[in-house]
Amino acid sequence: WWVGSAGIGSLFLGLWVGPRIWSLAQRHDLRTVGDYLELRFGRSVRGAIAALLWLATLAILAGQLIALAWVLNVVAGIPKMAGCIVGGLVMTVYFAAGGLLTSAWVNLLQLGVLLTGFVLVLPTVLGQVGGLGGLQASVAQEGYWNFWRGGPGWTYLALLAPAFIISPGLLQKIYGARDRQTVRWAVTLQGFALMLFAAAPVLLGMAARSLYPDLLSREMALPSLFMHELPPVLGALGLAAIVSAELSSADAILFMLSTSLSQDLYKRFLKPEASDRQVLVVARWAAVGGGVAGVALAATIPTVIDALGIFYSILGVSLFVPVIAGLFTSRGGSLEALCAAGAGVAVYVAVHLTSGGAGFWGWLTPNLLGILAASAGFAIIAAARRF
Repeated sequence: WWVGSAGIGSLFLGLWVGPRIWSLAQRHDLRTVGDYLELRFGRSVRGAIAALLWLATLAILAGQLIALAWVLNVVAGIPKMAGCIVGGLVMTVYFAAGGLLTSAWVNLLQLGVLLTGFVLVLPTVLGQVGGLGGLQASVAQEGYWNFWRGGPGWTYLALLAPAFIISPGLLQKIYGARDRQTVRWAVTLQGFALMLFAAAPVLLGMAARSLYPDLLSREMALPSLFMHELPPVLGALGLAAIVSAELSSADAILFMLSTSLSQDLYKRFLKPEASDRQVLVVARWAAVGGGVAGVALAATIPTVIDALGIFYSILGVSLFVPVIAGLFTSRGGSLEALCAAGAGVAVYVAVHLTSGGAGFWGWLTPNLLGILAASAGFAIIAAARRF
């Protein structure tokens, strides 16, 4: 449901939001989501959301580094902190040196490694546990085949789908597309690919549960499986697939961090007369600073899911309503957008704290309630100002 929900959000982005915001970007020379927010709502909204998301984005960067660290721990016995430093150094160097175009080509290479690795590894691993039938029998007591196990899939749908519709990392890559048709085809295909791929990591994780029932950390599942249960070549390819997935996500995050600080904060508020070269220098230093901060945060956050949950939650409840409302209605200004973001974050935090992160009645999740509160805040202020 985690990856599948991201795929559903990507379909909405490719068919609905992406082409529309690409057209705006071409007409107004938009380079960041902050540019769009200022165009539609004013500079106060741009500054407030840029600062909020810059801090939240560090959490998802930390999540990718934690995953990389566990791979290095299984392969070479490197401690978690040292693994985070190594991973952070690799992604920061190649992104800061090359920027968006380099990361796009590297992402394409990483995608090839990822898909090849999982396509070859999955049948071999399933063979280790007697195929799908043997896998089902070996983990039957875990309840994996129960749709409602661990809470409904709706929980992840409410968390991931809105975030992928308005993700700054994806929107800013869309800005660089050749034309509307490219946006529509590329992002829609991404969505279908995510939905198809969603089953692969889950099946591998279930196989790891069957083979390693006493594994201390679930985050060691895939690295342990690839390291100890596969022939060396296949195991290495599987581990490379994990590393590719994490690095491709991490450089998109550095893209968000660097452009947000250099364009949305530095050029817009601190030095409007800055040249492109000066902005580029700030962007590169922002990427370096983001990489260092991400490593430091990775040392304090316990799990990958905890880190990713923080980011996607704040992203959805603060940015979803302003972006969508700005695209599809002419009503509302800076006050409406700020109230929407503030109400969304406040309600999300309140519900998360009072319910222990579970929400109410199984389907009113903190994220969903945050988005509903943001929508209500926007609509109420817009109606009050109209009359």
